[in-house]
Amino acid sequence: MSRKTSVRHFEDNLSELENIVTQLESNQLPLEDALKAFEKGVKLSKDCQTVLTQAEQKVQILVEKQEGERLENFNPEDNQ
Repeated sequence: MSRKTSVRHFEDNLSELENIVTQLESNQLPLEDALKAFEKGVKLSKDCQTVLTQAEQKVQILVEKQEGERLENFNPEDNQ
């Protein structure tokens, strides 16, 4: 997945998560639908957290290497 795709995917997930929170806060969903929405929200939240953690790790690599050393390639699969 390219960086642009990854960022877009993150933004889409975050937007969908915000919509789910709004729905749940409205107290208008039947219990079964609320549980499904909550379950989906938990998955979206975990997906977003994974992307943020990977970005944080990449930034940390860049900061540690700022003294002109060769930068290491970042591989998100190594950190899962």
